[in-house]
Amino acid sequence: MQEILEKIRHRTGIDLVTILAEELSGSALNSLLLEVFDRKARQLKPSQLLQQYRMNRFVQPAAVDVLQVRAKELSTLQWLQQCGFVPLELSPVSPLGTCAAVGPVSQKKIISAIRGTEVLSDATNAIALHIADQKKRKKNTDLLKFCTTHRHVRTPPVKVKGHSPHFTIACCVSAGIDTGNLAFEINAVREHFLALQSVLLQVFQTEVKYFKLQPRAGYKQGDQLAGRIFDEIKNMFPVVVDTTAVPNDYYQGIQYKAVINVHGEEIEIADGGFVNWTQQLLENKKERCFISGLGIDYLSQIM
Repeated sequence: MQEILEKIRHRTGIDLVTILAEELSGSALNSLLLEVFDRKARQLKPSQLLQQYRMNRFVQPAAVDVLQVRAKELSTLQWLQQCGFVPLELSPVSPLGTCAAVGPVSQKKIISAIRGTEVLSDATNAIALHIADQKKRKKNTDLLKFCTTHRHVRTPPVKVKGHSPHFTIACCVSAGIDTGNLAFEINAVREHFLALQSVLLQVFQTEVKYFKLQPRAGYKQGDQLAGRIFDEIKNMFPVVVDTTAVPNDYYQGIQYKAVINVHGEEIEIADGGFVNWTQQLLENKKERCFISGLGIDYLSQIM
């Protein structure tokens, strides 16, 4: 990409990227891009459109059993609702920077669009944004718990058989205020683990072999967090603590994995942890947020 930008700069003699990114207002840039894409679309011949369709991996249908996946989505949402999470139907797009503005995510890995939007690549970020908006509008300090199933689009290619650039994930987000003694943290982990257990057992007829807690840096009382959570939930769930040092600044305090057994092979099928997104969005250090994601497409294929 950098090589292409250098060629453009050499050909035109001006730094177009700096001008477009730093000197134009958002509305001016949007108007410019609308005109550019309108001209590009009008230049396309139908045969060229078909060629683009065949070459673009993002636009191809996924190799899934559609009816099975839809049925699993509905059942998943129904069970998550029974576990106290309010289902949401998210937009296919979210504001530009939904992921990159609050976490260590490169915008280059996301399909950016015009009108100040991007194609949704992580529903937990979008739900956190919705929660922050609700809190801001209503001055709401109550515990908020939402869930969704959504088709995500991500650009990095993955060399995994059957992998598609777009796939369905079930997501849960819990957000509240720090009330002391790690009460929010313990309850959030317990509720998410219980919800995952229910979905995996009732919808996919499989059990969690174990949950893996992975301590991460960047959290108040982080040195106590893993131990406290482990002690509180060890009699409710099969759980282990993995202290392997792995660079990770996406989660704070705790990251977790849910592991299932498929034909004798251990598979990490769910992932989550504490994030500071609502703290950043609301500029309030007392905000707490815990997220989870479960691969619906993948589960439907392997089970």
